[in-house]
Amino acid sequence: MPFALALGILWWMYRGTDWRGFFRDVASMHWGWMMFSLVFGVLAQQVRAWRWRQALEPLDEHPRRSTTEDAIFLSYATSLVVPRVGEVVRCGSLKRSDGVPFAKSFGTVLTERVVDSLMILVLTVMAMLSQVPVFVAFLHTTGTDLRGILSRFTGTGYLVTLLCIAAAVAAGVFVVKKYSERGKNLLRDLRDGILSLRHVRNLPLYLFWSLMIWVCYFLHFYVAFFAFDFTASVSPAAAFLIFCVGSFAVLVPTPNGAGPWHFAVKTMLVLLYPAMITESQAILFALSVHTIQTALVALLGVYAWAHLALTSRSTQGRGGSR
Repeated sequence: MPFALALGILWWMYRGTDWRGFFRDVASMHWGWMMFSLVFGVLAQQVRAWRWRQALEPLDEHPRRSTTEDAIFLSYATSLVVPRVGEVVRCGSLKRSDGVPFAKSFGTVLTERVVDSLMILVLTVMAMLSQVPVFVAFLHTTGTDLRGILSRFTGTGYLVTLLCIAAAVAAGVFVVKKYSERGKNLLRDLRDGILSLRHVRNLPLYLFWSLMIWVCYFLHFYVAFFAFDFTASVSPAAAFLIFCVGSFAVLVPTPNGAGPWHFAVKTMLVLLYPAMITESQAILFALSVHTIQTALVALLGVYAWAHLALTSRSTQGRGGSR
């Protein structure tokens, strides 16, 4: 379903594209800038791994830095196949490679998500306040303003939503009761992971890493503007607003936000620079950047999978020799 949704949106966006002109423009891309932008893409994932390792220290868990980095790389790559499964994969990788209990590491991941959500929310509010008319125009153009969403939500829709929430809560209570002892241990480890932030040895450093993750993500996106002549003059403030809108578009469960991200970036570019960037140029930028950045995520995942396999094998070999 996520793949079908992504393909449907991409087909709708690119159905009238002149592909000869598209590949001609891609060939004229300034590849030096594009390659430089990928450095920040790798660094963002590494910083996320360093922050995760710091969050695990209060739980008396000390995984290797290379393992945490590989787990992060692998989590992003697997999310290309099944959206949102990456968090489970990275915690499982850490348990298999360095013996970190799954529930503990997953608890720290939940805390990460709260911190990241607050961070991007603050950044988005800052970007929105700097360019309120453009942001409001985007919401009206795409029909994502609150009034537009609620107008399409029927009474049946509200009822189904409430029933789904109730069913999820009931299922959680049933599982905990059925596996009471294991459930208690799982919930305890999960609670410890979530509350680990209270005991982080250097909280300012943790918050610094949290900010640096988003700085690297932004630079990963912004530097790519210089790869094309028609986007090279996009201001940092405008790029920041587009970045924030694109970050929320990625929440739609498609592989790496494929489809919704393209649509959000294209729409924002045309709204912000109607006299400078045409719609065809905007969709060229969105497709090129997203494809190359997704390829980077896939390559890092392959590297992480191979590296984890090699390090696991070498560790087993040393254990057997002893």
